[in-house]
This record gives sequence, structure tokens and C-alpha cells, in this order.
Amino acid sequence: MNELAAEVVVESVRDVMAKKKNIDLSDANLSRLILRLAIPSIVGLSINAVQQAVNAIFVGALGAQAIAAVSMTLPVVVLLTAVGQGIGVGTASFISRHLGAGEYLEASRGASTALALAAPIGIMLTAFLLLNLRQIFVTLGATPTIMPVALDYAATLLFGYTLMLLNIVNGFIVRAEGNTRFSMWTMITAFILNAVLDPAFIFLLGLGVRGAALATLVSQIAAIGLYIAHFSRLRGIVLVKISYISLRISRIRQLALIGAPATMTGILSAIASMLLYGAAAPFGDDCIAAIGIAVRLLTIGALPVTGFCMGSQAVLGFGWGARDLSRVLKAAKLMLSMSVALSVAYSAAVVSFARPLVKLFSDSENVTEIAVSTCIIFHLFFWLFGIESFVTVMLQSFGRARLSVIVSLARHGYFFIPAVLLLPVISGFNGLLASQAIAELGAGMIALFVMFHQFAELRRARRHTT
Repeated sequence: MNELAAEVVVESVRDVMAKKKNIDLSDANLSRLILRLAIPSIVGLSINAVQQAVNAIFVGALGAQAIAAVSMTLPVVVLLTAVGQGIGVGTASFISRHLGAGEYLEASRGASTALALAAPIGIMLTAFLLLNLRQIFVTLGATPTIMPVALDYAATLLFGYTLMLLNIVNGFIVRAEGNTRFSMWTMITAFILNAVLDPAFIFLLGLGVRGAALATLVSQIAAIGLYIAHFSRLRGIVLVKISYISLRISRIRQLALIGAPATMTGILSAIASMLLYGAAAPFGDDCIAAIGIAVRLLTIGALPVTGFCMGSQAVLGFGWGARDLSRVLKAAKLMLSMSVALSVAYSAAVVSFARPLVKLFSDSENVTEIAVSTCIIFHLFFWLFGIESFVTVMLQSFGRARLSVIVSLARHGYFFIPAVLLLPVISGFNGLLASQAIAELGAGMIALFVMFHQFAELRRARRHTT
């Protein structure tokens, strides 16, 4: 198909968009638009967080070794997710900016190319990790009692990684075109299936932690089926077709430059998790389990904030592509206020109700005592996470890769990794806990500085265009 014919196809799909009830990204009511985009994304990613919590609750019934083993797998999962986040973030920024500029064919080509790159990347990473899994857990500090359980869980989970990667990228594509509701329902479907299969596989079939991994794998298969149906039936503005795949270097570079900071952040997060669990290992299995509970609660709180920013990112990217700077500035202020409100509320809730929350994950008194103080310290400065998330998404929407790197890498690269290598040596387990608080505070200050600078630039640019 030549370019003109392809353009006609994409334009015809765009023309029937209203009939398919897709959200109009040019809606003049910004607060309503942001909420319509963000709420489904928050629900979807919150469901993902609840899914992790449900897994932890069922696995926790198998004992401290089981929950510690699954927690030790988290850095591997974070590393793998980072690749999908990088591809997805770059693709979402590319799509929303080109939709804002009215370039629907180019948006479709970016989406198709991203998925074509994701599949072989997933297969290669799966093979590499399966071959090196034992050594990875040795590096993480797995004890002899945890090692076999961790290997059993991770090896099973890895077989579904390529599907997970494709699902992550698909989610970014449909959110970038404003279809956050479909992404939400896909995640809800996967969660319900996982929640039903978890107890069946773990207890009824007696598969233990392997059953939890199998339940996750089956839910990923269901999710990819829904995305295939969505794209094959041409339900969105963006079309995914083999004929739209383009390996042109300039296009791949655009995807990679914006996505790379997200991948680097995820990789650093995985390294930070490895160092965190490695630093906790000398203090025993109970401390590892306590850290795992605190990290899981952090993840549960981070996902709604991230979901809000990811869902509303399309508004910023669309406005930036259309060069409507007044709209961009107004949308940015609304997004900032809402994301900060979410992170402040969660931070206060965990600090105030740490003990009952921890008891959901562990019946051990010793683990509970350690985990309560760990959760409080880990969440002291979580209210700054809303600012960090907003600023990162804003920079991605504008295509500002360099500044995005500075903000994205701050928490783990500049603060946490140096702190977790040094402070536990000086202050023991308390030093380990302080590392997280220092990292959150430092990263928040950097994000604030960049945010004020970007707002000032937007105001100057708006004055020059009016």
C-alpha cells in the first residue's frame, strides 16, 4: 500500500472515532478530559498493584521463605518491566505528539514498529535470564533455604515474559490514543483471572509458589488475546499492521531517545532492589521479608500515581504536538495538583496505619515489628513521588530526553545506590532504611527545580506565540 492510500485508511478510521466513543483529546474541558483519561488508568494500574498484593497474601500463607523468595524475584521483574516501560513510554510520546499534529499515519507506524521490536527483545531476554538465573539469585543474596523456592517461581514466570512485554507496550499504545478504558478493562480481566487461579494452583493443586507464577502466566495470555482482538477489529485511532512496520533509523531513534530514560530508570531500580535485598541478607530472612513487604506497599502506592500521570500524558503530548502552549500549561498545573494529592494521601495513610497493613502480609510477630518501622521510614517522603512522576511524564510528553534522564535517574542513580552501599556499613539495618528516605527526598528536590524551570519556559514561549 502506498503512503497516500495508507493515509486514506488511517483518516477514515479517525473519522469514525466518535462513533466508537473514543475520548476526544482536544476536549476544551481539561479537568474533565484529564479525569476521564486518568481514572481508568489509575484503576487499571491499581488493579495491577492489588494483584501483586493478592499474590503476596496467598504466597505468605506458605511461610517466610516463600514470601522472601517471591520478594527476591521482584528485582528481576522490575528489570524486565523496565524494558517494556522504555519501549512503551517512547511509543506513547511519539503517538500523542503525532496525533496532536494531525499525523495519524505516522502515529500508527510508530505503534506497529514498537510492537515488532518488542517481541524479539522479549525472547532474547528470556533466554539470557533463564541461563543465568541461579547466579542472579546468588548475587541477590538468596540463602540456601530461599534459593530453590526463588528458582521455581522465577523460572516459571519467565516463560511468559514476552507476552508481558507485549502487553505493557499495547497498554501504552491504547492510552496514548486516549482509550484508557480498554486498558483498564484488560487489566481488570487479567486480575480477576489471576485472583481465581492463585488459590486453585497454589493450594488445591499443591503447586506452591510455582502455582502463583502459573496464574500470572495464564492472566497474561488472556490480556494479549484482548489486545489482539482490539487491534484486529480496528477499534482505535492508531492502527497496528505489519505493513506499517518501519525500521527507518530516524523513527526508531525517536522512540528510543524518549524511552531510554524510562528503561534506564527501571534498570537502576532493579539494581537498587538487588542492592537493597543484598544489604538486608546479612540481617536474616525476617528482615528480607520485612523489606519485601515495605517495597510491595511502596509499589501499591506508586502505581495509582503513575497510572494518573500515564493516563493523562496523552493530553500534554497532544497539546504539545498541536503547539497549544496555553492548553499545555493549564493541563500541567491540573496534573501536578492531582498527582501530589494522591501521593500525600497515600503517604499519610501508610505512616498512620502501618501495623494493620503489615499484618495483611505476615503473621510472624518478628517480621511484623521489623516491617512496621521499615514501612514508616520508606513512606516518610513518598509525598514527593507525585512531583517526580508528573515532571518525568511532562518531559517525556515534550520529547525532552536529556532533562528526562536527569529527573528519572535521580532517585536511584544519584542518591539511593550510593547510600545503600555506604549507610548499612556505618549504621547497620537503620542505615539501610535511611537510604530510601534520603533518595526520595533528594529526587523530589531535583524534580521541583526542573519543574519550576519548565513552567517558566512554557510561560515565555506562550508570550512569544501570542
